[in-house]
Amino acid sequence: MNNTGTRNRGVGSTYICRLVRLTLGLFLYSLGIVITLKAHVGYAPWDVLHVGLAKTVGISIGLASILVGVLIVLVTVLLGEKMGLGTVLNMILIGVFLDLILNLNIIPKMTNMASGIAALLVGLFVISIATYFYIGSAFGAGPRDSLMVALSRKTRLPIGFCRGTTEIAAVFIGWKLGGMVGIGTLIAAFSIGFCIQLTFRILKFDPKKVQHESILDTWHRIADVVEARGMK
Repeated sequence: MNNTGTRNRGVGSTYICRLVRLTLGLFLYSLGIVITLKAHVGYAPWDVLHVGLAKTVGISIGLASILVGVLIVLVTVLLGEKMGLGTVLNMILIGVFLDLILNLNIIPKMTNMASGIAALLVGLFVISIATYFYIGSAFGAGPRDSLMVALSRKTRLPIGFCRGTTEIAAVFIGWKLGGMVGIGTLIAAFSIGFCIQLTFRILKFDPKKVQHESILDTWHRIADVVEARGMK
């Protein structure tokens, strides 16, 4: 019984550490997005859509991000992808953190092309570090990543093609809604993969080795820990 109790305490502590890692990753992801927005040289593909939707509907950028995330999650579930706790928290917390950081106004807006591109690259690397944290928590991929995987699985097309297609669609719709498209949009679209790859290499992180769990798996494991502690 003592060994079981110790093991369950260990599992509980591990989950807390993973949740902290996930939350930190999502906060850093939001910070990176804000930096790219403040670069003011053109928004990253999905942010073009979020900003365009926010302007059109008259809501905050964070809320627009959440609404788009909800729609994407619904589509991915219908396409047969499993949803993890990280998927849900990604959908909600990035939007919440976005509005928080934007309202605090702690990141200044760049005023020229050189500083704007430099800020954009900094933002992309912050996003890359954030990706390391939240993927490493193993609570599931974010809504947009899940959509790319689902489309690739259903269409049997390369995941790179599916990613490019969805981002082009996001840029086009967002641009029509008033989102800012510029040189930064192209830089973000073509550089984010390199930034993530370089960051993962420096941190010696292989995302393919991460075994993600579904939200149902997470629920069962936490329930087992709670039940075991209640029986102690």
